[in-house]
Amino acid sequence: MKYLKIIILLLIVTTGYSQQTKPNVLFIIADDLTATAVSAYENKASKTPNIDKLASEGVRYTKAYCQYPVCGPSRASFMSGYYPSATTTFGYVSGRENIGSDRKTWSQLFKENGYYTARVSKIFHMGVPGDIEKGSNGTDDEASWTERFNSQGPEWKAEGESELVQGNPDGTLPKKGGNVMTIVKANGDDLVHSDGKTAEKASQLIREHKDEPFFLAVGFVRPHVPFVAPKTYFEPYPYNQVNLPEKVEGDWDDIPKRGINYVTSVNGKMNEEQEKKAVAAYYASVAYMDKQVGKVLNTLEEEGLSDNTIVIFTSDHGFHLGEHRFWMKVSLHEESARVPLIIKIPGKKPAVCHSFAELLDLYPTIAEIAGLKTSEHLQGKSLSKTLDNPKHKVRDMAFSVTQGGKTFLLRTDKWAYIQYDEDAGSGIELFDMKKDPKQYTNLAANPKYKKVVNEFKEKLKSKLLEVRNNDLGIEYAQ
Repeated sequence: MKYLKIIILLLIVTTGYSQQTKPNVLFIIADDLTATAVSAYENKASKTPNIDKLASEGVRYTKAYCQYPVCGPSRASFMSGYYPSATTTFGYVSGRENIGSDRKTWSQLFKENGYYTARVSKIFHMGVPGDIEKGSNGTDDEASWTERFNSQGPEWKAEGESELVQGNPDGTLPKKGGNVMTIVKANGDDLVHSDGKTAEKASQLIREHKDEPFFLAVGFVRPHVPFVAPKTYFEPYPYNQVNLPEKVEGDWDDIPKRGINYVTSVNGKMNEEQEKKAVAAYYASVAYMDKQVGKVLNTLEEEGLSDNTIVIFTSDHGFHLGEHRFWMKVSLHEESARVPLIIKIPGKKPAVCHSFAELLDLYPTIAEIAGLKTSEHLQGKSLSKTLDNPKHKVRDMAFSVTQGGKTFLLRTDKWAYIQYDEDAGSGIELFDMKKDPKQYTNLAANPKYKKVVNEFKEKLKSKLLEVRNNDLGIEYAQ
């Protein structure tokens, strides 16, 4: 009996939590938030004090990447624990269709281990603005949650000063819905809109469930278009003071046709004033979202739960803000594929970690910290060692895909390698990220870098074999 007690004590010390003090999990995710618009990262024009405060208390990852720079497949990937290329989940679905009913999603694992699990608003895919306007579930996975709550909002139909800055060269068209850059400086307060309602509901759930272990997933929809926020959030961002990214002569000349993003200043018919207005409105949307993040974190503090709650903050993917005259996501260039990622663990020191991390890694990381056993089939890697030693390297590169799983990114410390099609038939991009971090010079066709390109071709083949080597029974098109 004496030795059994010693073993139990050692297990508690090792995991950090006893069965009686299961850690809560608060997972907060923004929508379309690029790391370049978070002031805890490199952008000082965009102010995010609440996210910055969390970053100062947790571990901030500087090289975190999504696995698909589009909402649906990215979320399906990190919630299921599989790469999109493993499950062929490339669309606006939950991913359950491809992993089957026997596989446990991230939150489902916690649900089946005694946790109250709830989502507020968008965790799996929801159409923005469509599902937000309707207050519907989108393509959510019901089995993942004890309860689920939607946050209906007016989106682009909100009352206030509005403007369409995409596909409106002379400024005469009225505001419009859909996945376009409509700006609304809205009347009313935070609670008129979806994210304000999400913060209020999340805070309510924290108070109601503070006496039981919970996994609470909070999904904010800003800064996803339309750029809608109460007008006070626009005041610190006058568009005429916005500095646009550098415009380089012939910037697209060395990029494969498929590398030109689906929304650009050219096909969006955006003049420089409209570009500046889009950036300013994005920052205002980020500021509104950041304020809601602060409300949820303050509730956690007020209820005395900070010392027993794991907090994660991230985004499903990034967003172009005029770099290369690109806008929105889908691209595998840095601003679209890279995401902010902060993990705060009670008792762990704040730090900055430069190891590569993937959103796929969140599932095994948080499960391990909470002492839960995960499936051997999960394809993410635990980041737990970086929480004690931020110099620890989990990965030597990040992997992401886009365009229906036919375009690939391998991102190492020195290189960003983008290949179009498995046979590279539609082109290649290679950027020296030490000398050319903004990715202006594609070196793929330069004979000096032929060896580097060939090495990456082989790395990609190996990575795809690794990713597809699972027991899902899925056949892959060649």
